[in-house]
Amino acid sequence: MLGLTCSHYPLPLQPLSNSLQITNASELSSKHSWVECLRSQIRSNSFRQGIATFIQMQESGIVPDNFALPAALKAAASIGDFDLGKQIHASAIKLGYGAHSIVSNTLLHFYGQCGDDVRQVVKLFDKIPLKDQVSWNSVINALCKYEEWVLALEAFRSMGSERVQPSSFALVSIALACSNLDRQNGLRLGKEVHGYSLRIDDGRTFTNNALISMYAKLGKIDDAKNVFDCLADCDLVSWNTVISSLSQNDIYYEALEYFRLMSDEGFRPDGVTISSVLPACSNLKFLDLGKEIHGYVYRNCDLLGNSFVASALVDMYCNCEQVVNGRRVFDGSQDKKLGLWNAMLAGYMHNGCYTDALVLFMKLMVESGFFPNPTTMACVLPACVHEEAFVDKEAMHGYVLKLGLWRNRYVQNALMDLYSRIGKIDESKYIFHSMESKDVVSWNTMITGYVVCGYHEEALILLHDIQIGGVKDNENDDVDCIKPNAVTLMSILPGCASLAALAKGREIHGYAIRNKLDSDVAVGSALIDMYTKCGCLSMAVRVFNTMEVKNVITWNTIIMAYGMHGEGKEAMSLFRSMVAEGGEVKPNQVTFIALFVACSHSGLVEQGREFFREMAVDHEIEPNSDHYACIVDLLGRAGHLDEAYGIINCMPRGVDRVGAWSSLLGACRIHRNVRLGEISAHNLLLLEPNVASHYVLLSNIYSSVGLWDKGKLVRKKMKEMGVRKEPGCSWIEFDDGVHKFVAGDKLHAQSERIYEFLGDLFVRMKEEGYVPDTSCVLHDVDEQEKESLLCGHSERLAIAFGLLNAPPGTTIRVAKNLRVCNDCHSATKFISRIVGREIVVRDVRRFHHFKNGACSCGDYW
Repeated sequence: MLGLTCSHYPLPLQPLSNSLQITNASELSSKHSWVECLRSQIRSNSFRQGIATFIQMQESGIVPDNFALPAALKAAASIGDFDLGKQIHASAIKLGYGAHSIVSNTLLHFYGQCGDDVRQVVKLFDKIPLKDQVSWNSVINALCKYEEWVLALEAFRSMGSERVQPSSFALVSIALACSNLDRQNGLRLGKEVHGYSLRIDDGRTFTNNALISMYAKLGKIDDAKNVFDCLADCDLVSWNTVISSLSQNDIYYEALEYFRLMSDEGFRPDGVTISSVLPACSNLKFLDLGKEIHGYVYRNCDLLGNSFVASALVDMYCNCEQVVNGRRVFDGSQDKKLGLWNAMLAGYMHNGCYTDALVLFMKLMVESGFFPNPTTMACVLPACVHEEAFVDKEAMHGYVLKLGLWRNRYVQNALMDLYSRIGKIDESKYIFHSMESKDVVSWNTMITGYVVCGYHEEALILLHDIQIGGVKDNENDDVDCIKPNAVTLMSILPGCASLAALAKGREIHGYAIRNKLDSDVAVGSALIDMYTKCGCLSMAVRVFNTMEVKNVITWNTIIMAYGMHGEGKEAMSLFRSMVAEGGEVKPNQVTFIALFVACSHSGLVEQGREFFREMAVDHEIEPNSDHYACIVDLLGRAGHLDEAYGIINCMPRGVDRVGAWSSLLGACRIHRNVRLGEISAHNLLLLEPNVASHYVLLSNIYSSVGLWDKGKLVRKKMKEMGVRKEPGCSWIEFDDGVHKFVAGDKLHAQSERIYEFLGDLFVRMKEEGYVPDTSCVLHDVDEQEKESLLCGHSERLAIAFGLLNAPPGTTIRVAKNLRVCNDCHSATKFISRIVGREIVVRDVRRFHHFKNGACSCGDYW
């Protein structure tokens, strides 16, 4: 006897729905009737009632036998009561049933369901003297439960060698094991399992459902569809399996098509169906279809309380930018599982509602009774980064440690992103290098972190490490190598753009074409931006023209490209084409910033004024601080300084004026307007007293008109404030590397050769009529010293390096972090004619294409 009593295991007795319902134990007169009552309750899934009957049976003096013990074990396994199951196991041994096949098989099932040590299962299995089909099925199923996929496959092979024919249940378990191996071995063994199933003519629907799922998880969707199409008798699970397989593999249109076919066949969608098809609506932005499915859910009460369905609905609405509707679904759900909380948090993050995300997170902590899991923290950490009001961002790392989630890869990825966004790249590197397992997201996050923090060369080195054949997933040496994906390319291309690393950018473009990633609209937009900033406008236009899908970012990027290269009229023409196309792509705030930049660099003042009016009147876009800064730059660059000043004074209250004052100060530097320059600098230094460029521009204005003492006072004030000027720096790509130069640089390996070359070039330029503009030297020194200083400007050093090292006829491409000075602009025109080469210089404002002694800007910049 087990010695269990109702007081030991207090359970409310539920009435039975079958003929053996009892009201009094005295009605069960024999051991047979007790056992039949118990087994009937287990068959009807009344597991707690069955356990109560099992206890009453013993209290009535009935000794459990080899029929009662398996029934009780099954009940204990079903409700997850490990302690009770162990007591029943001990009783079975005591009563001499430990080696009985039915009892042993049920014990295997119990330990497989409730145990925490696979060795218990293996030890129990080895003790069974006569292993039948059920024994093998049970041990294989248990090994799969413990995710011991290789052991499960070995057991399956041993089963065959013992001449025990695998059943459909064994095939289902083995299909699951194959789907969790690396792709190559999983497919090889999975096809063997499929072949065996065909040879024994196992046409059972649930076996084929497992094969569909196996092929889908291994990425063989066509094979999964073939198995489904060959099904003679598919059930709801079959439809759900193929729909979820398509949806999880991003084949959304086909998922929706199978959903339609399922409805045509008369199957009623359940919670699994809805949870599988809604992600397709979400990713395709099919809001109307999503709402129709929501209506179906609302009409079927059994789906209303399904937390998984609610989570899918929240995701669909938020991905379609209907956050309010997503929140209504969340608030209306009576059974909020943690997954639903996470879906709402992710929805807020997707839509930039960072404050709402953090408020919901606090509500989760206080009201829900759940502890955050890795998904929760992966959603919340980015919100902490982007919410400026949340100041103690690094404290979240400590909270992650407290929760014990710091080793989770998804959380580590989010922490890397957090530290990168707040400029602590060393912390990101530490987390990255300490990760036991890295996926492609980990590598992408680190690459993005380098780019965000300005470490572009380090980002390119990291990309090199993961290129084809470079890196494997640390969890499993047998899995496919991690390869750069669309997100990788989107992350690294801005780094190439910043470095003006055209060769590396072209290499990445080639990789995108070979791996069919160039069709991704985000990758295409990043390629346009890269070619633009590397000075290859023609290639940027070619990429734009070959893109089948273009979004507003794509259009904005190409309009900005034309503007930066001084092609204002082409930029305006593209804008008109964008508007004429209509559809979902509509101009936004960034579109007009790009237009104003284009007008500014081409001197199209009247057109810029018209676009400023059109933006508000025709497109209902209220001008923000960036728009005002652009229009002030447009007017100021054209010499309309008083009008620009008037616009700043008329700006609405509450609009940030820093950008506008900066634009006016820059214009005053170009036109040497001391009065408005002083006014602009005064206002800027009140708003941003620690920004070096404000001091430098004012000092330059004074120096350009010979007010040397005032210029010195500004620089003295700058020094007293502890503000340091960003040094001028130019760089050029050559021989798979980037060579950087600063003004007067003599640290480069070729410095002696470069200065000798510039000296000879200087003589030839003077013979051609070049007159140095010594007003660009902002130091009070003699004219000869000024000419010497001009020759050492960083862009000239970079140009000389390029001319000395690049193959004949090659275009020289140089980038600079500051505005090109007037003298260097003039000098480069002479150089381009003397050496017969095209020279492209990108400064902080725009591009200059020097060829045959002329510049594309027409001396207007």
